[in-house]
Amino acid sequence: MKNRRKFLQTAGLSTLALSLPWSESLAYLSSSKEEKVLRVALMGLGSYASRVAEAMKDCRRAKLVGVISGTPSKIAQWQQKYGLEAKNCYSYDTVHLLKENKDIDAVYVITPNALHKPHALAVATAGKHVICEKPMAINADEGREIVAACTAAGVQLLVGYRMHFEANTLEIVKKQRAGEFGKTLFFQGLSGFIIGNPSQWRLNRALSGGGAMMDIGIYSINGARYMLGEEPVWVTAQEEKTDPVKFGEGIDETITFQLGFPSGAIASCLSTYSLNHLDKFFLSGSKGFAEMQPSTGYGPIKAWTHAGPLDKPHVTHQTTQMDEMASILLDGKTPFLPVNGEEGVKDLQIIDAIYEAVRTGKKIMLPG
Repeated sequence: MKNRRKFLQTAGLSTLALSLPWSESLAYLSSSKEEKVLRVALMGLGSYASRVAEAMKDCRRAKLVGVISGTPSKIAQWQQKYGLEAKNCYSYDTVHLLKENKDIDAVYVITPNALHKPHALAVATAGKHVICEKPMAINADEGREIVAACTAAGVQLLVGYRMHFEANTLEIVKKQRAGEFGKTLFFQGLSGFIIGNPSQWRLNRALSGGGAMMDIGIYSINGARYMLGEEPVWVTAQEEKTDPVKFGEGIDETITFQLGFPSGAIASCLSTYSLNHLDKFFLSGSKGFAEMQPSTGYGPIKAWTHAGPLDKPHVTHQTTQMDEMASILLDGKTPFLPVNGEEGVKDLQIIDAIYEAVRTGKKIMLPG
């Protein structure tokens, strides 16, 4: 019965297609084909992984099919909650077995920053595409190692830059590229919040690789680059620490930093774990401006320009991100703003330079 029904449905589509002009017939048959779905496993089952998993329920092109965790009880909970097959669930010690699993296409690494490199390398070695949460690593050298490993393994590497797909953000970036703000010479990025639990991994340098800069400051770094449409050539930075007990050695509490660009544009930014209500971007040009607040939170993003407010509808960022990443990995789509490993390395080079500027008090030149 199923085969007969499928035959009749196919025959019906073919008859309909034949009744259309040739070009329309091809388009109709093409659109009627089922799109491939990216089958994803999440590695690291913390709070952000839960956010991604919930968002993926609404994805059209991406599906959660497995998990990787160092905590067996979490694996069991996720299996039950999301209906995951046992064969698609792994521990950190069994990642190599992914190579034999044909039902997983990509792994999203959402573990603490210092674990990104070993985990991304393990996934790449197992022959699966790597999606790595930002920052991609704890320094640029590690980032380059990840890029090289993925290239050698013949897998693709993407970084979790969800804002690169957010509608209002893209609208402003496209307006800037079209010259609607005139010559843009100033960007301000404010990124911060008051961090809570002092025992969490973000305040443990061995796991985080740093403090606020490695967590929230990267948004202003990345934002300056995509909002101005240039790569910085120098950086200066200053650090302030009011609580050396909570923010120990190697954990930055607050850093203000400045970036200089080839056009003469300047970015003035703040990264902190000690202030709330700072999620703001401002771009100023000779003909107008753009402002966003909140600018990088989970949404909705509020944005306006000299011409008035933007009103792109809010869609859960991670839903859009995973659908778009499926199109990149499965269809070869080129996103308007890059999310590849090279993009991740560029941010890490700037972070390295910011820390060097803090340490030396000097202006640090960035690689061209």
